[in-house]
Amino acid sequence: MFTAAAVQAAPEYLDLGKGVDKAIALIEEAARKGAQLIGFPECWIPGYPFWAWLDSPAATMRYVGIHASNCMTVDGPEVQRIAAAARANRIWVVLGFSERSGGSLYIAQLIIADDGTVVAARRKLKATLIERTIFGEGDGSDIKVHDTALGKLGALCCWEHVNPLTKYAMFAQHEQVHVGSWPSFSLYPDKAYALGPEVNGALSRVYAVEGQCFVIAPCAVISPAMIEQLCDTPVKAELLHAGGGHAMIWGPDGRPLATPLAPDEEGLVLAEIDLGMIPFAKAGGDPVGHYSRPDVMRLLFNPAPTVCVEWGETAGRAGRMPNRPADTGATEQSASPAPEMQEGSE
Repeated sequence: MFTAAAVQAAPEYLDLGKGVDKAIALIEEAARKGAQLIGFPECWIPGYPFWAWLDSPAATMRYVGIHASNCMTVDGPEVQRIAAAARANRIWVVLGFSERSGGSLYIAQLIIADDGTVVAARRKLKATLIERTIFGEGDGSDIKVHDTALGKLGALCCWEHVNPLTKYAMFAQHEQVHVGSWPSFSLYPDKAYALGPEVNGALSRVYAVEGQCFVIAPCAVISPAMIEQLCDTPVKAELLHAGGGHAMIWGPDGRPLATPLAPDEEGLVLAEIDLGMIPFAKAGGDPVGHYSRPDVMRLLFNPAPTVCVEWGETAGRAGRMPNRPADTGATEQSASPAPEMQEGSE
């Protein structure tokens, strides 16, 4: 058994340095409370780009420069600081952040081991709606479950939990502990029910039941300072409210394992994780085992990384090398043929 922590806190909005400081403070707090795993909300550093939902692309261009300059690179000093905090506090960290790589941004999650090793830097497979005006996409290498000392650990962001095929590819890797990172649930209040806490809390809960795994669901808070910064008209103030925090931890049978905080309260939601609960849940319906019918239907899944350029034998190969500590894009390999597709069920 081990203790997991889900962060419910406001980001230090569009301030990379202060955001890293706050992340380290929460890592230290979680460790003091006995946690061996901490999960952070989506795009928590430097904060989710709510401005894109509040105005036209032309009107929000003023955020482009400050946002990009406060996004982390995987091989940058800020990630090194966070990794050092993980090592110093002997805690696993799954951090939602906006990644800058070359000239593009990505919704991403860092998975850092308790010895400070960056196990993965995964990207959201498909940005959602307005997010596509800001962020690029991941690839099949980002849909991955990792063998760790805590169990088989995976992570997804926000509405990746809506896509049945993405979920099934994760389930097929026998995930035991899942971190589902969310922004906050106070956008378009009373105007878009699907963006609220009832639907999105249910998505995390159903993921736990469908995959028979534990789900740590961190969720950010919209602070009054963020409202002041983002909502400069009465109309915008109607579209985004303060609060919106609904962090929770779910068991593999769908039960809530933690005491929730108030939507405007910052802190950690903590729960004990006992992997011994999983076989009882699996006995009822393992979707990639005894409760599957691969002779009738199955998933075609390509887990290979993609690159923009395939270089010849005399040149290095440029492009993204996913799920590696550094995104330098340099390795001396010759071009290789396209990978074979793999089936996602057993």
